[in-house]
Amino acid sequence: MPNSLNSGVTMSLEGKVALITGGSRGIGAATVRLFHQAGAKVVFNYRSADQQAEALVAECGGPDLCRAIHQPLNTPEDGEALVTAAIAAFGRIDCAILNHGIWPSHDAPISEMTTTQWRGTLGTNLDSVFGVIRATVAQMKSQPQSQAQPGGARGHIVLISSTAGQRGEAFHADYAATKGALISLTKSLSTELIGQGIYCNCVAPGWVATDATTEVLSDPTISSKLLSLIPLGRPAHVEEIAAPILFLCTPFAGFISGEIFNVNGGAVLVG
Repeated sequence: MPNSLNSGVTMSLEGKVALITGGSRGIGAATVRLFHQAGAKVVFNYRSADQQAEALVAECGGPDLCRAIHQPLNTPEDGEALVTAAIAAFGRIDCAILNHGIWPSHDAPISEMTTTQWRGTLGTNLDSVFGVIRATVAQMKSQPQSQAQPGGARGHIVLISSTAGQRGEAFHADYAATKGALISLTKSLSTELIGQGIYCNCVAPGWVATDATTEVLSDPTISSKLLSLIPLGRPAHVEEIAAPILFLCTPFAGFISGEIFNVNGGAVLVG
């Protein structure tokens, strides 16, 4: 924390190591950039965006400061493999950002949704999250608590949910179910881990302008309907999601645990 009113305000993660899943594009890439700018070394995974991943590593100072791991995330074992690779890269994990996930863009009425789609969405959005968290928590428990903030901190975990996890999403029940589960998981982990110095919070974005949402948001009819539900009248920029994620990993959030941080332009109001 700054100790002088004239010292300025910084959100520094100097000396920390962050693991960011789904980091090659969209919200994940913006988060990788911001954590790098805050002084952290960053490890992120990607599934298929090889060129974007390589470019992002170069942008963030090269492999001494940033590593890209080619690791699909579909199972708990995939998640554990990613954590092992992150520890091998930089020796520890101080912040884990669970950002990866899939959103099947086609409408799938529940009476027609295939078991393959259901299991695939749950595998990526929930099962692999469990694997990452299980291995990350074991690592964080082996790390000494920091004295940089009251009570100390062994680590920070931030799960990325969605407004779909709060109010549901018709024809996308698989996605909404996983994002709702992440909200409950956040609360469970906070209750279990905060006494051991491991903070767990959740960021729940609304519609965000990314490659994944371009097709939907570029359709005038669909976009008009969606934006009418957002009081701010527009989708978020990726940096507007990355910044709250960073905040939750700093000493400025030292009395926040188990919180669902809503970043949705006023579309969903919960407290």
